[in-house]
Amino acid sequence: MEYTAVFEKMDNGWYFAQCEQMPNAITQGRTIADAKKNLQEVIGMLLDIQKTALPRHTEIAISLQTKKLLKPQ
Repeated sequence: MEYTAVFEKMDNGWYFAQCEQMPNAITQGRTIADAKKNLQEVIGMLLDIQKTALPRHTEIAISLQTKKLLKPQ
C-alpha cells in the first residue's frame, strides 16, 4: 500500500510529518529523513493494531511518498 506524507518545517527547525490516509499517524524529526523514518514506524504500529482484521500471514508493505514540503510563514 502506498501512503502520502506531508512534511512541515516548524519554527524550532524540526519537521512535522503526517500521513494523509491515516490522520492519526503524526510524528516529527530533526530532519525530513528522520521524520519519514518515524512516520513509517507510526504507520506500521497503526497497521499492526488493525492487523486483527486481516487474514493470518498477510504481509504489509509500506511505501511512503512525499506530497509536499511546507515552510513556516
